[in-house]
Amino acid sequence: MQVFVESTGDLERRMTVALPADQFEKAILDRLKGLSKTVKMPGFRPGKVPLKMIEAQYGGKVMEEVVGDLINSSFQQAIGQQGLNPAGGPSIEPKSLDRGKDLEYVAVFEIYPDVNPKDLGGTKFERPLCEITQEDIHRTLERMQKQRTQWEPVDDSAQDGHRLSIDFDGSLDGKPVDGTSAKDFKVILGQGALVKDLEGQLVGLGVGDKPSISVVFPDDYHDADLAGKKVDFAISVNQIAEAKLPALDDDFAKVFGIKDGSLETLKAEVKNNLEREVQDRIRVLMRDRVMSAVVDNNDISVPKRLVDEEARRLLSSNRQTLKQNGVPEDKLPSDESLYIDQAQRRVLLGLVLSEISKRQGMKADPAQVQETLERMAATYEDPAQFIQWHYADPKRLAEVEAVVMEDMLVEHLLQTAQIVDKPIDFNELMYPKQPTDNT
Repeated sequence: MQVFVESTGDLERRMTVALPADQFEKAILDRLKGLSKTVKMPGFRPGKVPLKMIEAQYGGKVMEEVVGDLINSSFQQAIGQQGLNPAGGPSIEPKSLDRGKDLEYVAVFEIYPDVNPKDLGGTKFERPLCEITQEDIHRTLERMQKQRTQWEPVDDSAQDGHRLSIDFDGSLDGKPVDGTSAKDFKVILGQGALVKDLEGQLVGLGVGDKPSISVVFPDDYHDADLAGKKVDFAISVNQIAEAKLPALDDDFAKVFGIKDGSLETLKAEVKNNLEREVQDRIRVLMRDRVMSAVVDNNDISVPKRLVDEEARRLLSSNRQTLKQNGVPEDKLPSDESLYIDQAQRRVLLGLVLSEISKRQGMKADPAQVQETLERMAATYEDPAQFIQWHYADPKRLAEVEAVVMEDMLVEHLLQTAQIVDKPIDFNELMYPKQPTDNT
């Protein structure tokens, strides 16, 4: 077998392979002889059909099978001889397939790059430092109170904070409009759940009122058929109710399954949960910052084929998520190029991390896997069942092991970095303000 390799790009290789004519011919004859033992033809006993007759009838199919098998086996042998590590399958271009001549083809493929990971020495990372305060605990208890809100009917005019139960029918130019009618619709005034012009005209109404109002929808309203249009509404107020919050006492604690029925015990549990949320949030933030630095510090070429495959996977995943959230089919993204930059970073990151873990001989430590599972299970009603559920399925367990490996890689990479602890309050850590676009 003759093999010639040329570089046609940073990672692309063009490999020409030629197999001797006698090897090619022998493979064809062997396949025909094997077929002759089982093929049946009128006038001949099994195994006695002349080879030329078999070749005349099955030669084309045999030729195709032999060429495919020889290309597959010789390609693997050739890349082994040349020390090449293809990233994905090759594109095959046959050059000579004639019997009596060498079998020759060209395989074009990309190889994995040589990866020499750079450490994060000198890279500065801010690590959030957050302590749970009594204010954080009280704020959480208030949210829990609101989750147990009881609504009591009142004989009063509607104000912000009241919950209204209304019927409404919308019409445009005297004709009903889809999506603008409902019965016993509940809305809490002041929360912005309705179009501002509509909600504003509900303030001051009383039970039994049946006003007719006109509402101008915003120009940027999500439904293009209503954007900028004036819609007439017939309203009927069925009920007005005000919120009644439960008292923060021992009875309140019992509602949340506190065994000793103590509010102080509930507060302690809330603190533990908040501290766990903080640690999880810091872990995610540091992971993301480290991974971003790894990508920025390692400038290597990545196989286009892997990037394209990752872009397709990202597109498919995003489409599925949006579809599950009710986005219409015709509104779903379809352009893979939108995901190329993200895909390139993900492929590069995967190659670098894989090389680091290989060099360090990293494996998910069973004790760390157990610890991680226990941390994840702490938020479930039956932690033991959650843990058992993961150990019962190798695929589910592998997902947890991947998380552990990720944590190990982050810890390893941070050993050479400069870490600066930055005090931060709970709200700022958990609900960071989004940057404002002033352009």
